[in-house]
Amino acid sequence: MLRFLVRRVLGALVILLLISAITYFLFFFLPSDPALLSCGKNCSPQNVALIRKNLGLDLPIWTQYWHFMVGIFAGRDMPIGHCPAPCFGYSFADQQLVWDTIADRYPTTLSLAIGGAAVFLCVGVGLGLVSAWQQGRAFDRISSGVSLVGNSVQIYFLGPIAIGLLASSWHVLDRGHDPDWSHDPWGSVQGLILPCLVMSVIFWSNYSRQTRSLMVEQMSEDHIRAARAKGMSSRYVFLRYALRGSAASIITIFGIDLSSVLGGAIITEVTFGLHGLGLLSVQAVLRSDLPLEMAVMLIGATIIVVCNIVVDAAYALIDPRIRLS
Repeated sequence: MLRFLVRRVLGALVILLLISAITYFLFFFLPSDPALLSCGKNCSPQNVALIRKNLGLDLPIWTQYWHFMVGIFAGRDMPIGHCPAPCFGYSFADQQLVWDTIADRYPTTLSLAIGGAAVFLCVGVGLGLVSAWQQGRAFDRISSGVSLVGNSVQIYFLGPIAIGLLASSWHVLDRGHDPDWSHDPWGSVQGLILPCLVMSVIFWSNYSRQTRSLMVEQMSEDHIRAARAKGMSSRYVFLRYALRGSAASIITIFGIDLSSVLGGAIITEVTFGLHGLGLLSVQAVLRSDLPLEMAVMLIGATIIVVCNIVVDAAYALIDPRIRLS
């Protein structure tokens, strides 16, 4: 197990290094000039050159990349001031530390991702289990139909409808706002309920169908029939053996869907006007703000890689057939 985790961590570091290098070097093929964008339209060539020097854009690209990577772990001194670790540089557009901007925005995205994942896992897996238990009955047919419709609905379509009905017309839920966990925890929860529900629809619909299919398949396995032949109750066999056999596949699917969860968070933030990393990344791309783009990309990639390692370890613990050396 330890050797497996070490290999995965080393592989993850290589992947993150490659992602950062490819993204960093591709940025310089863009036609836009960050110094000119930072200075404005009516800017003299002298000011553009000064801004380029202050931002470190006058250095060779390999030197810039090396300084960027070193700054993440050790910090660095820049012409416009010291940048403590983790240093992702200064924003070309905002002229402030990128990490300060990230620190202000990440609670919204993290809360939305965790809340949405909790909702679609509980609802999706729960509906799938009940549908499998009620296979062929009315609940199973209705749940399958609802899941099929939900899997076809997109966030940017469902979001405005949910805001218009549940928030504006019926006043059932808050239309959504950025959380402030330190000063208003309950208000933060209320402001995230509707965005989390909307983001989770397409996911729980998929998990409901996947869980039902896996459970039905497990119930036809030989070891399930053997357990029933020993006199065990159907409910005990369903929850003890069939669910355990399906859990590993559900966890694997969740690991694959991590990138989709972050993508759904981005669309949800734009739809509800939440100021998280998703909306921030869109703004960074539109403004060609390389340090901000790199920071959001690396943080997102790191979260996905770490979560996949955790998922692989959990898969090995749940499924006794998996042996890791």
